[in-house]
Amino acid sequence: MGERFLIMDIEREKVLKNYFKHGLHGPLDVFPSKEKRKYIIASEIIKQFEVGKVYVEKEVNDLLATIYPDFATVRRFLIDYRFMIRSDDGTQYWIESGTHATT
Repeated sequence: MGERFLIMDIEREKVLKNYFKHGLHGPLDVFPSKEKRKYIIASEIIKQFEVGKVYVEKEVNDLLATIYPDFATVRRFLIDYRFMIRSDDGTQYWIESGTHATT
């Protein structure tokens, strides 16, 4: 998906500033509706997770809930757009090296 978007640094900074009004370590004010903005936001959120570490769903939910109240929407986006991998039974989540987490 990253190849679909050409994201300039200034655009990325503007989007992050508009959606994280209290800074990148604060909560997300609203989850954007536009795909490009979602991608920018997700690429920032995924940095909260460690590459290679296996998480259970509760850990993922708890971390995402500190960022945005509708953590399920954010989690779904992270999975659907391959920022994060989920086991077939939905009990484990992780980020592989070389995915969005390192960009």
